[in-house]
Amino acid sequence: MNHAQLRAFHAVAEAGGFTAAANRLGLTQPAVTLQVRALEETFRVELFHRRGRQVLLTDIGTALFGLTRRLFATEEEARELLEDAGGLARGRLRVAADGPYFVIGLIASFRARHPGIEISVAIGNSRQARQSLLDYAADVAVLATASGDARFLELPYGRKEVVLVVPAGHPWARRKSVRLGELAGQKLILREPGSSTRRAFEEALTAAGIAPEIALEIGSREAVREAVAAGLGLSVVLREEFGRDDRVRPIPFADAEIFTEEHVVCLKERQGNRAIAAFLALLEHGSPERGG
Repeated sequence: MNHAQLRAFHAVAEAGGFTAAANRLGLTQPAVTLQVRALEETFRVELFHRRGRQVLLTDIGTALFGLTRRLFATEEEARELLEDAGGLARGRLRVAADGPYFVIGLIASFRARHPGIEISVAIGNSRQARQSLLDYAADVAVLATASGDARFLELPYGRKEVVLVVPAGHPWARRKSVRLGELAGQKLILREPGSSTRRAFEEALTAAGIAPEIALEIGSREAVREAVAAGLGLSVVLREEFGRDDRVRPIPFADAEIFTEEHVVCLKERQGNRAIAAFLALLEHGSPERGG
């Protein structure tokens, strides 16, 4: 099987187009097109649906892309191993996280120990981060929930309190706490269903027999804060995420302990990767959350 043809296919699938793939590979667009066409002709398959400049993976193309993700991730690990047999002087670590607040301390600790490693961070919700691990698009993830999925190694990292957030002009704004039952009938603004903060909050509401009135779903923490400040409803955030904003007020719950449990996650089959193992080792040596 022609490695260059597979590389060209993978680049097109990853970049979403032939021109973008050519730029990544440092080739001309016709050269990439020829490589992919040769692969298709050799095996008598169609890997992409071509619609003008847009390309979409066919079913067989999608299946092949799943394999090439693993192939080139393993190739990258082999390259790093051979280039740096004596230590982590060079390499790359791709980190996924469901928020910026808890991953940054770990990255700072990792960078201090391994300054030669290139680090990239992608922020999304927990569901997206786990999928990026399965797709070999990320190496490790820092997430506020454990899935129990046997494919993942999930190591506890820290515990985060969920608090209510209300507009500064709300009647509760000066209160020291609020009871869950008081939320009945209140308009709530929540993150998307993949949010671990939302999941922890809804589990607490269900346990208390409270049916939430969801006025608005928003896909980012910043947008939730703006919506609360505008008086569109109440919401919940992790206390550590709150920061300083005089337009809104955080209030703890008096009758419920609502927490998310931060975890560092990777695929079990990849925990032996040198950069991943070094990141996991931060938890043994003491992390910023644990005061080590």
